[in-house]
Amino acid sequence: MQVAGRAGTLLLLAGAVATASLPLFASQYHVEFVSAALVAALFALSLQLLVGGAGMVSLGHAGFFGLGAYAVWFLSPGGGAAPSIFLTLPAAALAGAAASLLVGALALRTRGFFFLMVTLAFGQMLFFLFHDTPLGGGADGVYITRPALGALGWAWDPGRRLRPAVLLWINLGMLVLVYSGLAGLFRTLFGRALLGIRANEHRMTALGLPAHRYKLAAFVLGGALAGVAGHGLAVTLPFVNPELLGWHRSALALLAIVLGGAGWLHGPILGALAFAVLGEAAGLVTERQHLVEGLVILAVVLALPQGLSGLRLRRPVPAPLPVGDPA
Repeated sequence: MQVAGRAGTLLLLAGAVATASLPLFASQYHVEFVSAALVAALFALSLQLLVGGAGMVSLGHAGFFGLGAYAVWFLSPGGGAAPSIFLTLPAAALAGAAASLLVGALALRTRGFFFLMVTLAFGQMLFFLFHDTPLGGGADGVYITRPALGALGWAWDPGRRLRPAVLLWINLGMLVLVYSGLAGLFRTLFGRALLGIRANEHRMTALGLPAHRYKLAAFVLGGALAGVAGHGLAVTLPFVNPELLGWHRSALALLAIVLGGAGWLHGPILGALAFAVLGEAAGLVTERQHLVEGLVILAVVLALPQGLSGLRLRRPVPAPLPVGDPA
């Protein structure tokens, strides 16, 4: 897992500043579109901790994402009263962490294809729990009351023009915070141990490293971050339905990782944003939006095996002089 260097970090910082200034000149539709794309990037980044960090590919990661979103609904009292975001956000992270602890304790007994199937089974069980029962509005879903944000709680008023901007800034702040935290994590002993487990788990175990505990810790942390991302989408919409828990959402996050670059920490961010822009652009030119998306993604994967993160501006290197020639 590679973390962006100084130049890459400056580019990411410039992109964050440009995104934060978007409400100054963009329409409300585009602000809300980018806000939802930032949530998708945060969710893909939480999955990158498993895929790029420890080599665990999960198709049930959306289950933790959906539980984080439904946590907002569970804590929303009747009568339209707004719960505090300082209550709903920790609850969403806790819901994702608790579920991932339970699933990880079972799934990590397996490896490879079987691990993938166990996580997929968990995600589908959660999906049908909310889809086939009245829980959370059933298949139709349910609207929620946006949480209040303390002194900035007035910004949630539907009549306020600043509400989309506040949502954008919150989602952007969470993405920057999580990315910075993971970048620091992979510079610690724990992060380096995860990368070693991904490269050769048997060797790390032979060296005395408790690989299972490290993988379970990464799985739980990834689930908690997925719950935070689910909270962000629930607050942005504000609406929850069983589709948030479907396996296809996990597949889209995996696709964002591949598109952006699985070997880079910022790869999921680039991939998720590029995928969102691609879908929006394809919808403007054709009704067969998904066909265009598939063709473009296939072309990118074939042309850029390292994903969009593999695009770099390289200066031409002069050919070495033959041995014996004067310099």
